[in-house]
Amino acid sequence: MSDVTTPIVQFGTSRFLQAHADLFFQEGTPQRAVTVIQSSGDPDRRKRLAHLTGSYPVRIRGLQDGKTVDEERCVEIVRRTLSTTTDWDEVTRVVTEEAIAILSNTGDSGYDPLPGDETGNDPRDMSYPAKLYHLLAHRHSAGAAPLDIFPMELISDNGIVLRDRVTQIARARSAPDALMNWLAKCRWAVSLVDRIVSEPIEPAGAVAEPYALWAIETQPGLAAPTSHPAIRMVDDIERIERLKLHILNLCHTVLVQLWMEANGESDLTVNAAMKGSLGQRMQAIAETEVLRGFAAHGMKDAAADYLATTLERFRNPFLEHRLSDIAQNHPQKIQRRIGAFLEWVREVEAEFEAPQLQRIASKENTA
Repeated sequence: MSDVTTPIVQFGTSRFLQAHADLFFQEGTPQRAVTVIQSSGDPDRRKRLAHLTGSYPVRIRGLQDGKTVDEERCVEIVRRTLSTTTDWDEVTRVVTEEAIAILSNTGDSGYDPLPGDETGNDPRDMSYPAKLYHLLAHRHSAGAAPLDIFPMELISDNGIVLRDRVTQIARARSAPDALMNWLAKCRWAVSLVDRIVSEPIEPAGAVAEPYALWAIETQPGLAAPTSHPAIRMVDDIERIERLKLHILNLCHTVLVQLWMEANGESDLTVNAAMKGSLGQRMQAIAETEVLRGFAAHGMKDAAADYLATTLERFRNPFLEHRLSDIAQNHPQKIQRRIGAFLEWVREVEAEFEAPQLQRIASKENTA
């Protein structure tokens, strides 16, 4: 048994986690030691594991409060790395004996069911929720306390979705009532994360913008795993989701639409677009139409502050964020970001007028 104790068990090895949660655990109060677990079996990510322990760099580059930030920080709190493919017994021991919280960011398909979830015995054939069920069941059988579980996947109500999937697997496997009750006592956090992590540093580390957010919805007994300026406990996560989806994401989509209509240069970046007429037109739409929509929901000041921060993020001189990349799945993004915004506002103001947004929203129906 190792003499290293890690209260945070993290499923996921992405550069986002390296420059987001892991950096917060490094800088937060209290500082938290982490075991990083690879759950995908990807050989390239397996190579990365060996370089996460010890020390790796995170470069913070961009604009913050009108000033240029260009600095490097070191993350030294990853004390152990494991794989569910080759180290299942040790993963089980760490979750049972050391963990006070489990963190995950397993990608868009991390919750998708796999054939082994409800009947198999080999964790390599299981999705993340099924692996988590087996780990929690073992912890329960050892008499250990329920855990705080912090999913960071970009799924609405992620904690509820993960809890329900684990519960479904437990029922399919005829889990006893005592285990079902214990699983219900775990605190499944609903959270939202936001930071642009633009590129990796090899063999480990990442380049990220100054802005960072980890919003966690409050619930009885739940506390953030560490105290850090980027971690916020909020009463209603939907307000944060609306700001991100209908300001940051919506403005990206508006900018792409204006760029497409202008037959703009193929490698145009967000930063470059913000210096010209496309950026000016997008900003005007945001200020005259988007902010009025948020005001209808009583969020005028919060939206104005978030828009100012978003525009500063878009002007990051270090970020090579091409509009051609953002343009992927553009019709679907119009519907989810602009069409849904108009529907949301018209729930409280039926006659809400937003001619430019409405014009762009009609593009989704004719694409």
